[in-house]
Amino acid sequence: MPEDNFPSRAQGGVKSVTSVDRAAILLMSMGEKDAAEILKQMGPKEVQKVGTAMSALRSVSQDSVGNVLTRFLTECGSQSGLGVGTETYIKNMLVEALGEDRAGGLLDRILLGGSSSGINSLKWMDPRSVADVIRHEHPQIQAVVLSYLEADQSANILAQFPDKVRLEILMRVASLESVQPDALRELNTILEKQFSGKGSTPSTSIGGAKTAAEIMNNLEGSIEAGLMEAIKSVDEELGSRIQDLMFVFDNLGEVDDRGIQALLREVSSEVLILALKGADEFLKEKIFANMSKRAAELLRDDLEAKGPVRISEVETAQKEILGIARRMADAGEIQLGGGGEAMI
Repeated sequence: MPEDNFPSRAQGGVKSVTSVDRAAILLMSMGEKDAAEILKQMGPKEVQKVGTAMSALRSVSQDSVGNVLTRFLTECGSQSGLGVGTETYIKNMLVEALGEDRAGGLLDRILLGGSSSGINSLKWMDPRSVADVIRHEHPQIQAVVLSYLEADQSANILAQFPDKVRLEILMRVASLESVQPDALRELNTILEKQFSGKGSTPSTSIGGAKTAAEIMNNLEGSIEAGLMEAIKSVDEELGSRIQDLMFVFDNLGEVDDRGIQALLREVSSEVLILALKGADEFLKEKIFANMSKRAAELLRDDLEAKGPVRISEVETAQKEILGIARRMADAGEIQLGGGGEAMI
């Protein structure tokens, strides 16, 4: 089915409909109670994204609404009977949506029969509150918690700890490969939850150098640089492995043109302008080259008119774009590559 287009004031033209846009249209097309029940099944990030998309909807044509509903009904109708090959279906769906790596870890948690419910409750808490919950627990338990949460939330939680504690926790995250039932039970005890599984509960694959790299990517630049130096002083090989797995903003210059174009469709002009204030010239020119001549001219003018901005604002914008890029890469929509030095 061809993509619809919406008016986009930020880009001065049209904007391709994303999956989040389609979800927003679908929810706006049903009653408030039904939409609320669906939102209850989502995590905090998903609720925020869909809510933002819903609030931004303007003058959506009847044809666009019809296309979204038709696509939804078609996809639902193509699914096989419920309860038949459920595990295989869930695995295939997650791999399709998230990529092999992220889907594997998430599937482990789903099939634990609800044992991650305590962790899920932490997703709705602010980083300082989560840090307070785990502050006096064993570093291994702290590492398990951070491995379960999304990398950006874990980075904000890690930032609440002193330097030495950050180092020990992240080193443990990087060395994690699986968590045994006893460790999971201890984790749920912390969160005042009970496991439904017993001694036969399988181990769960979480953590590792890749998880540590994702958390590092979401830390503030100064914290990231100091922590990387500390890791290498303890274990240079591990530090190098984590650094190789890190992907920073200027590495987007290594993404092919088709990938850059796909990424730009998901990024607002305001965020892009802020992010490019701290980008190297090569990446800027690559971005300009993958826009229409008119859009590139407008972006250049906006960059010049923006004036000086705080480094923290630039880093926040760059990390938002990196988050979108990693999500698209996990879904197989773009291909990322290469490592890099810490963001400045």
